[in-house]
Amino acid sequence: MKKITLRKTKRFLAGHQWVFSNELAESPKGFAPGALVEIYGLKEEFLGIGYVNPQSLIAVRVLSRVREEIGEEFFKDRIFKARGLREDTLGLKGSYRAVYSEADYLPGLIVDKYESALSIQILTAGMEAWKDTLIKVLDEVFGPELIVLRNDSRSRNLEGLLLYKEVVKGDLNNLPVIEEGGVRIEVDPYEGQKTGYFLDQRENRLEFKSLVKGGRGLDLFSYSGGWGLQLAAAGARVNCVDESEKALSIAKRNAELNGFEGGMSFTARNVFDFLKEEAPKGERAYDFIVLDPPAFVKSAKKIKEAEKAYRELNRMAMGLLRPGGLLATSSCSYHMAGEIFADVLLKAGHLAGRGFRVLAFRGQAKDHPVLFEMPETGYLKCVFLVMD
Repeated sequence: MKKITLRKTKRFLAGHQWVFSNELAESPKGFAPGALVEIYGLKEEFLGIGYVNPQSLIAVRVLSRVREEIGEEFFKDRIFKARGLREDTLGLKGSYRAVYSEADYLPGLIVDKYESALSIQILTAGMEAWKDTLIKVLDEVFGPELIVLRNDSRSRNLEGLLLYKEVVKGDLNNLPVIEEGGVRIEVDPYEGQKTGYFLDQRENRLEFKSLVKGGRGLDLFSYSGGWGLQLAAAGARVNCVDESEKALSIAKRNAELNGFEGGMSFTARNVFDFLKEEAPKGERAYDFIVLDPPAFVKSAKKIKEAEKAYRELNRMAMGLLRPGGLLATSSCSYHMAGEIFADVLLKAGHLAGRGFRVLAFRGQAKDHPVLFEMPETGYLKCVFLVMD
């Protein structure tokens, strides 16, 4: 195993799992993408083991801080521990995020379990080098009927990797149906967004459901209707709005699966355009609104643009809610820090001429654990507001 030396060790010693190229004592250009390396400090002290990619700004990702063999048994141990956290500690059984990259000390690997299906994302060259081993281990640990590789994330481009999807075990004839708070949801791990479903909002959906007492509302950026289904289960009438006809077709199937056709409607529309058309009516007609948009900011350089987009969305939504109406609004952009998002909401309220009180400031589900040493692992903000 080749050696690589750090000239800056402060972040590494604080527990961060990424080493940027400007923290290295030498250029990483001579290393093969994904190759294992031993990490040393300037005093020749051993610091850990990771994998390197000279094509990426994140030059090294840490796998271990002790001397150990990196191989099948290493990955099996880490994956067993990740499963133990979800099943033994959290009590999750059917569907959950089984491996959450750095937070499970397997940087570059994400695995979502949907009943008897696994949806796997390999995001880095280092993990791609172990693809066959990872599939073998995951198959042994979970024994799924279906395994899908969702290696179509654009972040792979930054690693010099091809984008592709592949069914490596089983078939897609019978898509998995998961259960969430008594609601049944069909998940497509091959064609669906990300890995097929957004498990990170599960606890927030169920908590918001407990606050809604019927009424009329909107599920904006609804995708497959995760929020809307829960609110329909609470006796509410929900219009799911998403510009993707394909996403809404999934939401419609899920409504039928639960017998919610009478309580759910579906509008194929750009959400910004939909709200702009609703706002001039001057009616505070809704009892609740859910705003769960995609990440508007992929880098710190775009934060101002993202703030403007979030502010405008929330301003328009706030204007449509009756006094006492509820807003569940989210940002899944890591670069949109919690204090920035809070300021965005405050300004949105001022622009809408509406006061509000915060009922909860929440994060991602517990199967997406956060490392304080790596704030990048805590990306989701979900705020519940009640309008004055």
